[in-house]
Amino acid sequence: MLTGDIPLSVPELGGNEWKYVKEGLDSGWVSSAGPFVTRFEVEVAQYVGSRHAVAMVNGTAALHIALQVIGVEPNDEILVSDLTFISPVNAIRYCQAHPVLMDVHPETWQMDSRKVAQFLDENCEIRGTQCFNQSTGRRVRAILPVHILGLACEIDRIVEIARRYHLYVVEDAAEGMGVRYRQQHVGTFGDVGVFSFNGNKIMTAGGGGMLVTDDVEKAERARYLSTQAKDDPIESVHNCIGYNYRLSSVQACIGVAQLEQLDTFIAKKRFIAKTYEEAFRNLPQVHVMPCSPETEPTWWLYTILLDEKMRLAERKTVIQKLHRRGVGARPLWHTIHNLRPYLDCYAYRIECSVMLYERAISLPSSVALNQNDLGVCIEAIHDVVRSF
Repeated sequence: MLTGDIPLSVPELGGNEWKYVKEGLDSGWVSSAGPFVTRFEVEVAQYVGSRHAVAMVNGTAALHIALQVIGVEPNDEILVSDLTFISPVNAIRYCQAHPVLMDVHPETWQMDSRKVAQFLDENCEIRGTQCFNQSTGRRVRAILPVHILGLACEIDRIVEIARRYHLYVVEDAAEGMGVRYRQQHVGTFGDVGVFSFNGNKIMTAGGGGMLVTDDVEKAERARYLSTQAKDDPIESVHNCIGYNYRLSSVQACIGVAQLEQLDTFIAKKRFIAKTYEEAFRNLPQVHVMPCSPETEPTWWLYTILLDEKMRLAERKTVIQKLHRRGVGARPLWHTIHNLRPYLDCYAYRIECSVMLYERAISLPSSVALNQNDLGVCIEAIHDVVRSF
């Protein structure tokens, strides 16, 4: 299948990337230490409003460490979104814990806080200061909501529910850099937050991730575990299992330069979203992307929803036809509960995530899209969907 002449989301490297990489190389700092790594951590923490940030090799590694620092143990259960890139669910299994898959809300496409509350009310009980699933007997340790597509979960409500049941909250904000909910940056509501700087994100470090927290002990633990849990600066003494998860200095150089441009990137993403929304608002075969009034979105990937009469076969056909016209559209992620590695996971009242997987299409949303590119994408959508 063609990937499209207009790609889905590619980085814009038009700032100080070359300058900072040269500075980093000239200084001799190329591995997982040095001034640019520290600078990247400090500046990301300042931007999102967190006290501490720990740079990691990617977002998945940061999620794994985040679960470690809140004390997830084998056989624990973690409530996590069913409609997400597979990374947070894999991170739960890295800890030998069990995902409990939660539906998304039909109006926001984010984790449904109502169903989270219903699951805990109906299926769980508090014993002392811990929460247990009555049907499995397992401890429920945390909620892991995923802020998808440059939007935001109803994260204040999710945190409130978690506190009532003595649960931790790890926010997957991999797609949420720059997103604010009730004027607070996502990733900073829970106990730990995680960002990704993969090449397709709104800003990149050529890969990379960041763990943020206001808890100094969690930050120090994350830094310790991500540097192979080395206990002695000279001798190779390791008192627990650690991981080689630290970000390289070269990547940090790119990340610092990208962060300088982030507000400009966000403004362009919002322009792209507004252009798409205006173009599709009166197209009956398409529903435009939602956004709650509490959210200041970045619209990382602008995503449309095909009309109710269209299902999986039609959605696949639409994407194939768009690719033939050079438009690099893609579906949302396959729902986790019916992927082979997770068929045995408990999935609570999954309804909306299946509908979105079957009918949603993400459109090219790169910061560098010009007016002609947008026109090509819009014309292609109009022509293709009107044939149904």
